[in-house]
Amino acid sequence: MSAPGYPGHSPVDGPGRGAPARKDPRVPQTTVLVDGTAVPRDLGGVGRYVEGVVSHLAAADAGLDVHLVVRPGHAEHFAAIAPDVTVHRAPAWTDSVPLRFLWEQTGLPALGRRLGASVLHSPHYTFPFGWRRGSVVTLHDATFFSNPEWHSRLKRTFFTWWSRRSLRSRPVVLVPSAATATEAARVVAGIRADVRVAPLGVDRARFHEPSVAEVEDARIAAGLPDDAEWIAFLGTIEPRKNVTALLDAHAAVRAARATTGSSTPWLVLSGARGWDTSATERLDALQDDDHVVEAGYLPLEDLAGFLGGARFVVYPSLGEGFGLPVVEAMATGACVLTTRRLSLPEVGGDAAVYTEPDAESLASAMAALLDEPDRVAAHRTAALDRAASFTWDATAAVHAAAYREVAR
Repeated sequence: MSAPGYPGHSPVDGPGRGAPARKDPRVPQTTVLVDGTAVPRDLGGVGRYVEGVVSHLAAADAGLDVHLVVRPGHAEHFAAIAPDVTVHRAPAWTDSVPLRFLWEQTGLPALGRRLGASVLHSPHYTFPFGWRRGSVVTLHDATFFSNPEWHSRLKRTFFTWWSRRSLRSRPVVLVPSAATATEAARVVAGIRADVRVAPLGVDRARFHEPSVAEVEDARIAAGLPDDAEWIAFLGTIEPRKNVTALLDAHAAVRAARATTGSSTPWLVLSGARGWDTSATERLDALQDDDHVVEAGYLPLEDLAGFLGGARFVVYPSLGEGFGLPVVEAMATGACVLTTRRLSLPEVGGDAAVYTEPDAESLASAMAALLDEPDRVAAHRTAALDRAASFTWDATAAVHAAAYREVAR
């Protein structure tokens, strides 16, 4: 039975399932409410961010009494991964996007007041206008301003509007990279918020050097032939991911190597189709002998084997707010080929291999890696060292400091 609540809200209770952790009465408590209702159904993107932060806040600051509200389908999951956090269920009708925004403006501040929260963290751009206590908002990306052509008209209109409001009215805004902070300062006038950089971390339980068995499981999950080698891509197929150029580059490499009798690993794309019509048309026209697999969403338990088992990982993005797939791939010991756009060199450091994002440059860089196994091995070693510097403990520490600041 759930603990007592009020209409439209119910906490998750029980030992190890979201019940409040025992707090040291000698430590002053700051009550924080994190709004997780924007987490997508598949827990991707913002879901991984919320998972990483809330599950590490207790270690970052023992004086925080953290509450998380999520849609009902996510309550058990977050209660299991964050036992020191009190998890609350939003109304079931918040599965509707328009109704979720309505609840954010009405039910969310009501829940915060009921809990006595002194800080409300809105982890995905939007926030309730009626909340008058401490407020922290996370902006994941500034490319809605700088590169609107990468996004649908609805998304760029919606997120630019909310980003401006956050930067001009909230006391603290968190961003995942210095590149995003710089872009925000360049394109938004009248910023009043204290903009703080909180680089994201890596879930080591999911992203680690894979075993032989995990690599084989990933091969099967991707639908590859026995003993086939592959080049991996992980991400949504949207314009900024530059998948059309990647497909052209892979085809060019295959054609060139075929003239010398050399084989080329398959190209495997893991991720959902987005709004990249050019890439979608190319994918629909693929034949079996093109050696390209569109694997869709691979199970989380297969991602370490998929990334770490690849000859290398290609992430040819035109620009990212952070580029979490690069860090996750490096944590599996993968050699990562990416671009120097926006935050990506900030993430990849000297461990990644860089290229320009056009198809010709991509093809040249991919061919070079296929011909230089010692170079790939060196970057695999460097990748593990680089990924070790991105931890959710460090991310949570920045968040905890921000909560404390706005609570004062």
